Amino acid sequence: MQSNPAATTKPTGSLIQKIESVVERIPVETLFPQRQPLDVELGAGDGSFLAKYAQANLHRNFIGVERLLGRLRKIDRKGMRAGLTNLRLVRIEASYFLEFLLPEQAIDALHVYFPDPWPKRKHRKNRLINERFTDLARRALRPGGIVHLRTDDADYYSQMVRVFDGNAAFERIETAPKIASVITDFERNFRLRNVPTLAASYRLKVSSTDRQ
Repeated sequence: MQSNPAATTKPTGSLIQKIESVVERIPVETLFPQRQPLDVELGAGDGSFLAKYAQANLHRNFIGVERLLGRLRKIDRKGMRAGLTNLRLVRIEASYFLEFLLPEQAIDALHVYFPDPWPKRKHRKNRLINERFTDLARRALRPGGIVHLRTDDADYYSQMVRVFDGNAAFERIETAPKIASVITDFERNFRLRNVPTLAASYRLKVSSTDRQ
């Protein structure tokens, strides 16, 4: 069986990727030693999901996006210890990364877990997941790509489901057990406090032109 370079080659330095320009899209295929399906997690937290899932899926590449440097460094340490050459990290606002830095049809899966719920009605306009987000996700995903969502806020969950159900380009699917079984730091704390969490996954439909 042919070996996977991501499994045998140790990373050097840091997994945190320096952004050369904030006005040009990142050539994501050049970030990794091997071209593979690409997942992006927006708001990676302490990397509880990202590092574990990347280690279990060396046949895929991963980009973790996080605004807070302390969290990003924590993920970096986890990834370096595990030797994850299939993981890269970017420090920037999640919404900006999705809209301005990801090329079109560049990724195969988008993970957004426990984003800030902005529970006050007057602040809900600040939520990451809205109608515009579905269009940005559609642009970034390859046909057949999947968006995975989780939250503990029932109102935000209703909004997530409403906006994705309202975008005809997506269809709701069952979250794969291998993804659902990998929990985040927030999710672990919620479970300890018996706070229920809610999840949904959506697939970008493949059109007839995509099949050609």
